[in-house]
Amino acid sequence: PPPPPPASSPACPLLASYLLPLPPPPPAAQFRVVGPGHPVTAIVGENIVLPCHLSPRMSAENMEVRWFRSEFTSVVHQYHEGKDQYGQQMPDYRGRTELLKAGIMDGNVSLQILNIRLSDEGQYNCFVQDGPFYEEALMELKIAGLGSAPLISVESHQDGGIRVVCQSAGWYPEPKVLWRDLSGQELPSLSEAKSLGDSGLFETENSIIIKEHSNQNLSCWIRNTFLNQEKESTVYIADSFFPRVNRWMVALIVILLVLFGFIGLTVYLFKIKGKRHFGKLTNFLLINEKGKNKILHWAKQGKPGPALHSNVTLDPDTAHPDLVLSEDQKSVSWGDTQQRLPDNPERFDSWPCVLGCEGFTSGRHCWEVEVGDGRYWAVGVARESARRKGGISLSPEGGIWAVERDWQGQFRALSSPVTPLPRRRVPSRIRVCLDCDRGQVTFIDAGDEAPIFTFPPGSVPGERIRPWLWVGGSRLRLCP
Repeated sequence: PPPPPPASSPACPLLASYLLPLPPPPPAAQFRVVGPGHPVTAIVGENIVLPCHLSPRMSAENMEVRWFRSEFTSVVHQYHEGKDQYGQQMPDYRGRTELLKAGIMDGNVSLQILNIRLSDEGQYNCFVQDGPFYEEALMELKIAGLGSAPLISVESHQDGGIRVVCQSAGWYPEPKVLWRDLSGQELPSLSEAKSLGDSGLFETENSIIIKEHSNQNLSCWIRNTFLNQEKESTVYIADSFFPRVNRWMVALIVILLVLFGFIGLTVYLFKIKGKRHFGKLTNFLLINEKGKNKILHWAKQGKPGPALHSNVTLDPDTAHPDLVLSEDQKSVSWGDTQQRLPDNPERFDSWPCVLGCEGFTSGRHCWEVEVGDGRYWAVGVARESARRKGGISLSPEGGIWAVERDWQGQFRALSSPVTPLPRRRVPSRIRVCLDCDRGQVTFIDAGDEAPIFTFPPGSVPGERIRPWLWVGGSRLRLCP
């Protein structure tokens, strides 16, 4: 019989398995990181995607993806261990970045940046690491600002013509401004001023002198040469606006002035003699002078002019509980504590707003609001059907046409999109002019009569329109 197997035989395979070397770990993936190869352009206030992907295409789900600026630790966005990491993210980018993970299985590691700012301009690194192996791509982001539509205003008579001014804000880099006539021919400017606003974007003001019977149709044309885009506004100057010297009119004015001087002297003499009454003047001459403009109006006593200066009061049934109205309902301020008021359907419950009691459906109406040096506020009009409950849209789409000074001190019109207003100082008193027949709202600095902003004709719908105020940490007062 064959000899029995050695006693140690059953343990040999197990021992051999311990002596064999372990298999090596899988090697790190080899790839290239590919960027756009050209500068990426973004517009201030909009969103942008910085493209980046792996080549060859492979999954980056288990890799580290890091977007950073000039230094590795200047983290714009980081993705690691299958999720976003925000511990090292720079404060300026918090809440504004998103790694587009929809294509991460195919090696797409593009980054979206929201609400682009001027400070976002510069170089970005797309860094991807798998184990010990890593690659990166460098790209450049350029920022541009497409500003507001030009605001054209007629300022004054000058040099035998009319001085017309074109203003706009929110441009970057410095824009090019041109005046053109109806045929597209360039017109020479009288003056041009450009400056950087608080946001770092350019504001521009350009003026021109227009003579009668020549170039009365003209447009202000502002171009962003980097984006190769422009905005344009057109105006027509009627013959009646141009200054004229009429000998008969001059003679009539002289006679009237002499006549009124005589009446004034007679009244004075009667007062000296103790007379209590001296008739009643039924006509008067109103002279309003601004710059070199002189506008003469004859009017019957008590007869309204072209625009009715409305006696506006505030409606307490619409006021937010945080707002306190004066007894005469002419002023409103922010209260220290919220009042217990009935939650009726007319009352604003989320935004500190209040409407005027008066509503207008036809004609032209004006009123003035004293904003003083309030920190933040908004002044304008709202349609009767504007939303009162919950979040409201401060825009024409939400039924509101207004100008505001926001939380950051920016002065702007609440158009769509918002229009920065190129003013060196915020007015302390604003005149609101509502033309219901044309569907138009105009805002004027009541201090120097300078135009602020006009919502174009047809903007305001044909329904009941009421004065509207938004009060934040300030006091607003309706002026007589």
